[in-house]
Amino acid sequence: MRILVTGGAGYIGSHTVVALLERGHDVVVADDFSNARPAVLDRVAELAGRRAALEVVDLTDAGRTDAVVAAAAPDAVVHFAGRKAVGESAERPLDYYRTNLDSTFSLLAAMERHGVRRLVYSSSATVYGDHAPVPYVETYEPLAAASPYGRTKVMTEQVLADVAAATPGLRVALLRYFNPVGAHPSGRMGEDPQGVPNNLMPYVAQVAVGRRERLAIFGDDYDTPDGTCLRDYVHVLDLAEGHVAALEHLDTMATPVRAFNLGAGRGTSVRELFDAFCAVVGRPLPHEVVARRPGDLPAYWADTTRAAEELGWRARRTIDDMVADTWRWQQANPEGYPA
Repeated sequence: MRILVTGGAGYIGSHTVVALLERGHDVVVADDFSNARPAVLDRVAELAGRRAALEVVDLTDAGRTDAVVAAAAPDAVVHFAGRKAVGESAERPLDYYRTNLDSTFSLLAAMERHGVRRLVYSSSATVYGDHAPVPYVETYEPLAAASPYGRTKVMTEQVLADVAAATPGLRVALLRYFNPVGAHPSGRMGEDPQGVPNNLMPYVAQVAVGRRERLAIFGDDYDTPDGTCLRDYVHVLDLAEGHVAALEHLDTMATPVRAFNLGAGRGTSVRELFDAFCAVVGRPLPHEVVARRPGDLPAYWADTTRAAEELGWRARRTIDDMVADTWRWQQANPEGYPA
């Protein structure tokens, strides 16, 4: 198939583009590089053995988005593009609602106009909110995200369901993934957050390489085995393979719009992940335990039964794989991708 990948230069998007190219699909990347660097696409071409086409576009520009979809003439779209930092979304909610919703509106209108009827949407486990029982199951309702970022995902899922109900033939997979970590095992591609990392793994990696002074562990008095929060960490390559599986099963889904959890299906604590990183680096890393961070849940992870049964997908890589691949990337690219 010919696949349009919005946000395809980003962390998860770029790894998915490699997986799609390796699978034999043709890819057009649409990205405005607001949170990514153009150099990543050279690395994609190096690893995949061929290059994805590129359209530089801000998807909130409806006219330009329409032109990109018309020119790409895709068989399907994978939609990653959008803002994604939970904390920042509380500080800049209007930016998040405008970007994440308007980009999707532009894309859906262009898809409708040009007869594109397959979409894989990058959603998030944040849609489940603070009160869903663990493990999270796709049938849980009501979705009640606790941040503006998460609410943009809930709203977009509802928009997609409504549009699919009114559009014969439209098939949409909603991929709710948990905590993406890791890097390509070559060390040539990985997570390159702009500014201070919002997530644990890239922050620890930057501490290890000397870019950050120390890691702050937010609380060690939770009701968990070691007192630190439990999260479901999933390797970015497993996620990429999940997107390929969803694309290839769109036409056989049980319903026109179907949600799938993409996670490891188990909880790993902050302390376990940190200790694993220290073991791979070969030395203790500076850290301190500080007060709990407001809004952090003690523990959550995915029920991945549906993805296993319907997509044939299951996370295969271990925490040790995630840590080793991240460290290989960070050592080889201490400042991230070249500007």
